[in-house]
Amino acid sequence: MVIRNAAPLAALLAATGAVLAIHYTVQQRSRPAPPAVTQTVPHYVHAKRTAAIRRFYVVQRGDSFSVIAERTHTSVPRLERLNPAVSATALRVGQRIRVK
Repeated sequence: MVIRNAAPLAALLAATGAVLAIHYTVQQRSRPAPPAVTQTVPHYVHAKRTAAIRRFYVVQRGDSFSVIAERTHTSVPRLERLNPAVSATALRVGQRIRVK
């Protein structure tokens, strides 16, 4: 069996291989260099400033004023004073209450 189109097929395969090789080389050159590995220095925030930021607490499942007071290092009467419109017996998950 003689293949009549063997020469054009071989030329097409050779051209395709050349194009792919050029494409791969160009793609490798255009990639950005990987970032250099650096050591990160921990950033410490002063304790008073951190406490001042956390003025609100988001109610989670199973929370009550006593649980929230314990987690936020405050008292139940203070939570009641800061949140007069919030019922201590009807807290909703996702509700924001003031703690500081």
